[in-house]
Amino acid sequence: MSNLFWLTEAQVDRLRPYFPKSHGRPRVDDRRVLSGIIFINRNGLRWCDASAVYGPPKTLYNRWKRWCDLGVFARIMEGLASEAAEQKTVMIDVSGHAPLVRACPRKYLKA
Repeated sequence: MSNLFWLTEAQVDRLRPYFPKSHGRPRVDDRRVLSGIIFINRNGLRWCDASAVYGPPKTLYNRWKRWCDLGVFARIMEGLASEAAEQKTVMIDVSGHAPLVRACPRKYLKA
């Protein structure tokens, strides 16, 4: 696959402080796993559809689940947002895009 997603070393170095320290036996490289997780999410794939270069699908899922439970991704978003030059509030107004609701004709309501 030529369209694989890879984080650069600079990006990984910027994100590294948000991840927990590893203990115990050596694991699959965080850069490989995080790149695989991003690839899966960007393309809407199942875990088993990930390329083998990212590591085993079970490893991708388990690491994603563990990091979600530990709040790693939330910390990344908060940390990167706090590094922004100017704090802003972004709001999306969808009131003008409400779906059109029509009543069902009476002839279909007869039982």
